[in-house]
Amino acid sequence: MEVPVRNMAGAEVGEVDLPDDIFGVEVNVGLMHQAYVRQMANARQGTHSTQTRSSVNRTKSKWYRQKGTGRARHGSRNAPIFVGGGVAHGPKPRDYSKKMPKKMRRQALRCALSAILADDQLIVVDKLEVDKARTRDMVEVLQNLVGESSVLILLPAGNENVQRSTRNIENAMTLPVTYLNIRDLLKHDKVILPLDALEIINVWLGSTATASE
Repeated sequence: MEVPVRNMAGAEVGEVDLPDDIFGVEVNVGLMHQAYVRQMANARQGTHSTQTRSSVNRTKSKWYRQKGTGRARHGSRNAPIFVGGGVAHGPKPRDYSKKMPKKMRRQALRCALSAILADDQLIVVDKLEVDKARTRDMVEVLQNLVGESSVLILLPAGNENVQRSTRNIENAMTLPVTYLNIRDLLKHDKVILPLDALEIINVWLGSTATASE
């Protein structure tokens, strides 16, 4: 699948052939949803906790006498119906993590990349680098490539100047391509993919990688 390659000024400088086994697969929405739910669930700490009536530090003596007051009978002020009492059926620490086979996780990424390409949201650039970590330089580059759209920039390792230049841009986010995930792919309007990051994706998600799993 031939797509244009742009430079940092936004001009077309060539074409690149994207592999169909990564960028041309049939989009499985259910699989992408399962991968997204798993990622969001695994990000939860699960440290929430409430006190039940047995753990509230209040007096255990009977509040008032059983009969003769005209009020309902109660044996403890720790009951959930009272202010300062325990919480009924409140959350307790738990593990929210979900499991998903590696082949399914990788196929979900292929589906997301294919959907992004089909929706004309993928921008391939020949290179993405700046001499100094200056926000205004990166703002100019992004303006040439995506305009005002929110953008995810996939980078190979060691591109610190681009990361620092993008840090203060509200609608832009950099991500090492080895940390590619379904949530960040789907939450942005555009995805910028340099050629050197594309090579890593080809090795990671290509047919050779699938056969070796």
